[in-house]
Amino acid sequence: MKKNSMMFIVMFGLACVFVSPVLAQLTPDEIVEKVDEIRNPSYDNKSDVSVVSYKPNRPDHATRYAVWIKGKDKTIVKTTEPENERGQALLMRENDFWGFFPEVSKPIRISLQQRLNGDVANGDIARTNFSGDYSAKLLRTEKISGKDFYVLELLSNKDSTTYGKVILWVMTENFWPVKAEFYAISGRYLKSCSYEDYKTIAGRLRPSKLVLKDAVVKGQYSVITYNDMVQAEIPEKNFTKEYLNKLSD
Repeated sequence: MKKNSMMFIVMFGLACVFVSPVLAQLTPDEIVEKVDEIRNPSYDNKSDVSVVSYKPNRPDHATRYAVWIKGKDKTIVKTTEPENERGQALLMRENDFWGFFPEVSKPIRISLQQRLNGDVANGDIARTNFSGDYSAKLLRTEKISGKDFYVLELLSNKDSTTYGKVILWVMTENFWPVKAEFYAISGRYLKSCSYEDYKTIAGRLRPSKLVLKDAVVKGQYSVITYNDMVQAEIPEKNFTKEYLNKLSD
């Protein structure tokens, strides 16, 4: 009996190793880093991003942005369409976030949680990385449509983050993010996001479309589309409040 029990323990341990090799090698935070590499390249880049907001019984609202990203903590978002919003610009530099509006003489401090368009917050465009801002924990694994997924809980470790908590579904075979749920600091469920239409962008397969659905208002949602993304040399001096008013043209 003792010999059989020992054999069972050994076999069970081996089964765990062979069934979950990635889990044995990567921590939850390292899985999130893999996800970030897919969502946004590690090198400096410029993107052309469209956002369309849909609300029940209201006209659709479409906007377009030029986005410059340097590292993980510097971003500029400039509105290019529609014409009456053209020239507005947002600056994220580390934990500070500023907005420039042509009708206001100086940049004003704003938050990543404020809405940019519809269900899209400033931080959904300006802060594209989860790693560093959140601490990850593996809740479980799930099988969906024959595919295996990690289900991760990301808890904010900074006051400046867009969300207090994120639940993230990630394919185990390639670390593709597929779905997320976003929660406020208070714990209130805000919205869901599906990562769709994977295409080759900036040298690798990435989700080109994000569909964000309001958790309260039925039929209200927004679509973020990455039309283009290219590597770009972006001077450090561009990421200053003083430079924002030069983007108004």
